[in-house]
Amino acid sequence: MEPNHFKLLSKLCFVLGFASIIGSIAIWFLTGGQAIDTQAHGERFGIFVGLWAPTFFILSNRFDRFSEKAA
Repeated sequence: MEPNHFKLLSKLCFVLGFASIIGSIAIWFLTGGQAIDTQAHGERFGIFVGLWAPTFFILSNRFDRFSEKAA
Protein backbone atom coordinates (compact mmCIF):
# COMPACT_ATOMS: atom_id res chain seq x y z
CA MET A 1 0.00 0.00 0.00
CA GLU A 2 1.04 3.55 -0.59
CA PRO A 3 1.81 5.87 2.32
CA ASN A 4 -1.19 8.01 1.36
CA HIS A 5 -3.54 5.07 1.89
CA PHE A 6 -2.18 4.51 5.39
CA LYS A 7 -2.51 8.22 6.18
CA LEU A 8 -6.14 8.19 4.97
CA LEU A 9 -6.90 5.10 7.05
CA SER A 10 -5.26 6.77 10.04
CA LYS A 11 -7.48 9.83 9.74
CA LEU A 12 -10.57 7.69 9.17
CA CYS A 13 -9.92 5.62 12.29
CA PHE A 14 -9.30 8.79 14.29
CA VAL A 15 -12.66 10.22 13.23
CA LEU A 16 -14.38 6.90 13.88
CA GLY A 17 -12.94 6.89 17.41
CA PHE A 18 -14.62 10.19 18.21
CA ALA A 19 -17.79 9.08 16.41
CA SER A 20 -17.84 6.02 18.66
CA ILE A 21 -17.68 8.20 21.76
CA ILE A 22 -20.44 10.49 20.53
CA GLY A 23 -22.52 7.52 19.39
CA SER A 24 -22.10 5.86 22.75
CA ILE A 25 -23.36 8.91 24.59
CA ALA A 26 -26.26 9.31 22.16
CA ILE A 27 -27.27 5.66 22.46
CA TRP A 28 -27.06 5.83 26.22
CA PHE A 29 -29.32 8.88 26.46
CA LEU A 30 -31.72 8.22 23.58
CA THR A 31 -32.48 4.53 24.01
CA GLY A 32 -34.36 3.10 26.86
CA GLY A 33 -37.88 3.97 27.74
CA GLN A 34 -39.89 3.35 30.86
CA ALA A 35 -39.15 -0.33 31.43
CA ILE A 36 -36.06 -1.24 33.44
CA ASP A 37 -35.08 -3.92 30.91
CA THR A 38 -35.02 -1.51 27.98
CA GLN A 39 -33.08 1.09 29.98
CA ALA A 40 -30.50 -1.52 30.95
CA HIS A 41 -30.20 -2.65 27.33
CA GLY A 42 -29.60 0.94 26.20
CA GLU A 43 -26.90 1.41 28.81
CA ARG A 44 -25.15 -1.84 27.91
CA PHE A 45 -25.30 -1.11 24.18
CA GLY A 46 -23.95 2.40 24.76
CA ILE A 47 -21.03 1.01 26.74
CA PHE A 48 -20.41 -1.60 24.02
CA VAL A 49 -20.20 1.07 21.31
CA GLY A 50 -17.98 3.21 23.55
CA LEU A 51 -15.51 0.37 23.85
CA TRP A 52 -14.78 0.66 20.13
CA ALA A 53 -13.10 4.06 20.58
CA PRO A 54 -9.76 2.81 21.98
CA THR A 55 -9.50 0.28 19.17
CA PHE A 56 -10.02 2.96 16.53
CA PHE A 57 -7.47 5.26 18.19
CA ILE A 58 -4.90 2.46 18.35
CA LEU A 59 -5.50 1.60 14.70
CA SER A 60 -5.13 5.29 13.82
CA ASN A 61 -1.77 5.38 15.57
CA ARG A 62 -0.58 2.20 13.86
CA PHE A 63 -1.63 3.35 10.38
CA ASP A 64 0.12 6.68 10.99
CA ARG A 65 3.32 4.83 11.91
CA PHE A 66 3.01 2.64 8.81
CA SER A 67 2.59 5.73 6.64
CA GLU A 68 5.76 7.27 8.08
CA LYS A 69 7.68 4.01 7.67
CA ALA A 70 6.50 3.54 4.06
CA ALA A 71 7.46 7.08 3.02
